Amino acid sequence: MGSLDGKVAFITGAARGQGRAHAVKLASEGADIIAIDLAGPIDHVPYDSPTPAELDETVRLVEALDRRIEATVADVRDHDRLKAVVDEGVATLGRLDIVVANAGICIPEAWDAITPATFAATIDTNVTGVWNTVMAGAPHLVAGGGGSIVLTSSYAGKKMQPFMVHYTASKHAVVGLTRAFAAELGKHSIRVNSVHPGAVNTPMGSGDMQQALATAGETNPPLNGMGTPFLPVWAMEAEDIADAVAFLASDAARFITAEHLSIDAGMQHF
Repeated sequence: MGSLDGKVAFITGAARGQGRAHAVKLASEGADIIAIDLAGPIDHVPYDSPTPAELDETVRLVEALDRRIEATVADVRDHDRLKAVVDEGVATLGRLDIVVANAGICIPEAWDAITPATFAATIDTNVTGVWNTVMAGAPHLVAGGGGSIVLTSSYAGKKMQPFMVHYTASKHAVVGLTRAFAAELGKHSIRVNSVHPGAVNTPMGSGDMQQALATAGETNPPLNGMGTPFLPVWAMEAEDIADAVAFLASDAARFITAEHLSIDAGMQHF
């Protein structure tokens, strides 16, 4: 018996990284999955974009656990498309109990290098995309009598991330969304929490990401020491974040709501 037997979870950004880890972990605990990912080019980001093949691999991994998965290419910025995908997934799988708004982008830039285009792309994906995700999923949780919603924020949502004004703003906004949705959805027995990862080993570190971080860091070197972890590890694995998401989605967290759980090895405090 898994902690999520008989449940169905909707997960965004599921092609790889944390989203894939969430899909696999929740499936291992007994949940069926509705998964979406852009699975294509993402404007402005310096790292490699996700691909349809990576989304297919998520499907393979979930099915290998003998769980069902409905995976679709979709953009969290498209409200109507997201709603249609969730409605179709619920019609196929029969219910919805868990929403994990994981999809997000990150563009390292010094404050004066940020453009209207990169600011808008970040807010549209990391804030509006999260709102769209909840709006697509929450009505099904209400109809089902309750559930759990987990929003992915960041270390940057509790403190700040140097050289990412737009990213920091977006992840603080996710904290506000968490609190506000938790307040209004509580009467429906729906819990809403956020997770706050520190550095995580995912494909977000690929391509030119490290060079972009270094270039931005050169503009104000003293800030580069922020976020040093207390524990002797510089990055976590996606599975570490998935363990926290699975806990918040489970009945073991049945009285936890409007909480903001850090998985960052102490980074927020340095």
